[in-house]
Amino acid sequence: MEPKTPSESRTLMTDMVLPSETNPLNNLFGGELLARMDRAASIAARRHSRRITVTASVNHVAFNQAVPVGSVVTVEAAVSRAFNTSMEIYIDVWMEDRFNGERSKVNEAIYTFVAVDDTGKPTRVPELKPETALEIDRFNAALRRKQLSLVLAGKMKPHDATELKALFVD
Repeated sequence: MEPKTPSESRTLMTDMVLPSETNPLNNLFGGELLARMDRAASIAARRHSRRITVTASVNHVAFNQAVPVGSVVTVEAAVSRAFNTSMEIYIDVWMEDRFNGERSKVNEAIYTFVAVDDTGKPTRVPELKPETALEIDRFNAALRRKQLSLVLAGKMKPHDATELKALFVD
């Protein structure tokens, strides 16, 4: 399999926040935003792997700013690292101010997807070749996040987490 770049999986989904998608404060429901992020991440994972993909975990979500009704929201997702059968997808969420058009980052999230074959069995995915400084930073951080997750789940011994040791030892 030929390695792919994050730009090959990049997915942009833009939509307006409607009244039926908001809470009593007229802000976008968190669950609605999670669903939008999951769809964008799923498309990015599928573009990278060219396989059926399933959400394995939502590793991190930060709701940094409320998104009011009428706002234009763009969810940007791209593969940040590919492992054997799994892919980490980094998601940035942008809101366009409805009055002046300025964009601000309101949310970010990290999802993990697994590629599967037609029977649901995990299948290999292409490697990822980051190109920009941001893509390289996210690529490197993905391995630390994966090792931390494995250590916390008891699937990796702390002394085997080479990337985590590098954070604490010179």
